[in-house]
Amino acid sequence: MRFLKSLSGRFLVLTAVFVMLAEVLIFVPSVARFREDFLMSRLERAQIAALALLANEDIGAELQEELLLNAGVFNIVLRRDAARQLVLSSPLPAPVSATFDLRHASPLVLIRDALTCLVDPTPQVIRVIGAPSRMAGLLIEITLQSEPLRVAMLDYGYRILMLSLIISVITAGLLYLAVRALLVGPIRRVVGHMQSYAAAPEDARRVIEPSAGVTELREAEEALKSLQTQLTGALKQRQRLAELGGAVARVSHDLRNILTTAQLFTDRIEQSDDPKVRRMAPKLVNSISRAVHLCESTLAYGRAEEPAPTLTSFALAPLAHDVIESERMADEATGNIRFDADIPEGQQVRADRDQLHRVLTNLVRNARQAISSAGGVGAVSVSAHQEGDLCIITVTDTGPGLPPKALENLFRPFRGAASPGGSGLGLSIAQELVRGHGGELLLERSDTAGTVFIIRLPAGE
Repeated sequence: MRFLKSLSGRFLVLTAVFVMLAEVLIFVPSVARFREDFLMSRLERAQIAALALLANEDIGAELQEELLLNAGVFNIVLRRDAARQLVLSSPLPAPVSATFDLRHASPLVLIRDALTCLVDPTPQVIRVIGAPSRMAGLLIEITLQSEPLRVAMLDYGYRILMLSLIISVITAGLLYLAVRALLVGPIRRVVGHMQSYAAAPEDARRVIEPSAGVTELREAEEALKSLQTQLTGALKQRQRLAELGGAVARVSHDLRNILTTAQLFTDRIEQSDDPKVRRMAPKLVNSISRAVHLCESTLAYGRAEEPAPTLTSFALAPLAHDVIESERMADEATGNIRFDADIPEGQQVRADRDQLHRVLTNLVRNARQAISSAGGVGAVSVSAHQEGDLCIITVTDTGPGLPPKALENLFRPFRGAASPGGSGLGLSIAQELVRGHGGELLLERSDTAGTVFIIRLPAGE
């Protein structure tokens, strides 16, 4: 049973079956041809016996009987010069049951008569009419038993069957060996490479090298090589990310302790008599608090995934103004960038305040850095409006647009960096945070006129 389930085994069986079917299709006309030749040979023998008798009419009864016996017939009728003459005759064991005229018989008629003879085992006396050979008369007619004809046809069919079996076995065996050499062997080699690669997918030495001579198999090997190469690269990158995550987790742990200590001194800073310091102190307190929270979130991310958002309904405008004010202070040295916020005062959003702050900060900071790196003057704006059950937040800048590499690998960590030295983690994390809210972060456009990002968040429950 296992052999029949294999490709080569099934190919062997199907080949034998198809060869036998082809032989059957050939057997039907060939057995009809054999019957016709058998009857024609009886007619020729009868013609020779009749001519011998006509040449010497003094032949005795015993010799006539011997002529009929050698011809294998009971009676011989020869028509010459429009005269029908019973040349040789003997008693019939039974009445004539059928007459067959071979002079004008079509192939279909011959096939029908041959099959009828094969399937009917009843002994019969038949009459056969044919044309004499070498123009020895107008017509020759004989009567004979059908049983010898049927026995000869069955023997012929048996020999054809044995020959067909031998041909089918030899053909199937040769094709079986060819299939094993040309298909099964290369397929098993590919399967072996797959199993070897599965045991250690990070080992680049186990990537398959295409070598098949069959076009389809070579295409499959090339596709497998491409898949294995990409997977190996992805596994190496994941390993590097895991190692980096461990390092970041350790740094975040120590940084959290440092920032926690820094929080203890913020209260005294707020008590300063300097108005500018007192104005900036709350910003510093909030920044340190968010940094501590970010370190804690990074540690949680190293243990699992980004923590699930804690959803609350709050006004979007103060959060956006806080982000813009922080970035405006970062650009205070140059003052070349204008920051705007166009958010209705009543615009509510249901989200995690800290995570949404991280998303907006990342987008606005990327916009500010893009304009600063171009060395020009520009503007960054944050706007929002309601669309049904969605809150649409748009971050627009007039910078030089994202570079082609960043566009091709957008939202992919360590590949979609928009500036030299960047890691591309910011947009990847921002997209993950927005998805955690059941929303989506999209790039609407990015060209020489600027870049537009859209955040779509559910506004309801």
